[in-house]
Amino acid sequence: MSYFETEEDRLREQKAINRFISLFEGSYEKLGPHDVDYKVFSSNKSLIAYAEVKGRLKNISTAYPLPIAARKLVKLMDKRLNPVIIWACDDGIIYGRLKDIVGTAKINGRPKREGSTNDEELMVYYDKQKAFKYVRYV
Repeated sequence: MSYFETEEDRLREQKAINRFISLFEGSYEKLGPHDVDYKVFSSNKSLIAYAEVKGRLKNISTAYPLPIAARKLVKLMDKRLNPVIIWACDDGIIYGRLKDIVGTAKINGRPKREGSTNDEELMVYYDKQKAFKYVRYV
């Protein structure tokens, strides 16, 4: 859990991963605070992917470009097994396999907060593309 992560952020993340695994009747395991977010398992409990969930306080239709810190992508890619990024929007999720999506990197971030070391960093932004999948909350 991040120092700046709120209960609302955690609930948004939980809702997104639950919606994602409902697509294939899978399950997940939350990983530690310095790791990617989740191990994802198939319905027969086989490890099938790793996932990072990013909150996006917008609807799916207005969520682009989709941001993520480059350091998160490196951690996710280091797992090797089907790395997936899930953006938790207000009305559903947008997700894609890391190897199938193309983004643009630039130094950016948010205004500096007291106690934070990662507010200005290398970020990757993803525009809308065919490899993304969309699932609305029911």
